[in-house]
Amino acid sequence: MTDYLFAYGTLQPGLVPAPMTEVAQKLTPVGKGFVRGALYDLGRYPGAIPDAGSPDQISGTVVELPEDRDILRQLDAYEGFDPDSAETSEYVRQRQTVELADGRTLECWFYRYNLPVRASQIIASGMWL
Repeated sequence: MTDYLFAYGTLQPGLVPAPMTEVAQKLTPVGKGFVRGALYDLGRYPGAIPDAGSPDQISGTVVELPEDRDILRQLDAYEGFDPDSAETSEYVRQRQTVELADGRTLECWFYRYNLPVRASQIIASGMWL
């Protein structure tokens, strides 16, 4: 079964930091897409909170994950997600429906920000640059 990740921040092609280059090279871009919800500016990286009822969009890139199951462990570590302690993790990995630019939808892994945010941190455009 093919697995996908919706990258809306530093894991997007062209934005990957040096320590994640080797992991990112294993990800195959599928296309641009969006999730309904809010994107927050956390300084050096963004955080997103999906909300299917929101009129706002979180823009990003869908990437196909390799068959290597270790990739999720590496991504979880990078995103600060501990599957054994989700309630204290900075991000939580969950499934999310993503709408692609061509109108298709895909179920993707998504890292939801798991800490408090302020309205002043919202990125109105929904795009991390």
